[in-house]
Amino acid sequence: MNFETVHYLNIFLGIGAILLQIFSVVILLILFFGSKKNIFLDYVEKHFLAIGFFISLCASVFPLVYSEIINFLPCYLCWWQRIFIFPMLFIFGVAFWDKDKKVVRYTLPLLCAGFLISVYHNFEYYFSESASSLPCDASGVSCYQQLVSEFGGYISIPMLALTVFFSLLVLCLVVHIKQKKTN
Repeated sequence: MNFETVHYLNIFLGIGAILLQIFSVVILLILFFGSKKNIFLDYVEKHFLAIGFFISLCASVFPLVYSEIINFLPCYLCWWQRIFIFPMLFIFGVAFWDKDKKVVRYTLPLLCAGFLISVYHNFEYYFSESASSLPCDASGVSCYQQLVSEFGGYISIPMLALTVFFSLLVLCLVVHIKQKKTN
């Protein structure tokens, strides 16, 4: 792939990540500060499985595009995050097929573990003083190469991963809270 195509892919994913971040924060605000009966939250709860499947599909396909087609090798922490996000595609896929909203119980441990690794990765990526303190540089692949850096450096591969984990956790939270209120 040429540089221009990769740049446009980065822009596309960056815009998608920012929209997903806004979507997730709005959901949280409505969930905690809005009225108990909300059309938007009802829509999210109703289509939770389709949204979760779509997000996990994108979160599984695009890292493979970056590593296998564009040849951006993943760092050590990216591999750990992949371990926790790749199964989501199949878990949400089966749950979407069976219309099983109990999937929250199965996805929550994986999402929490991946989210914690992603938070650590982002903290080190954005706030670390030097490349030597980032744990992924010993594997031969360093995040300090900044293979993806869009919108003033805000959108990076670690930020894309954090966005995915955060949005899936928010979706699970909506379903969990809405189910508790109805029981």
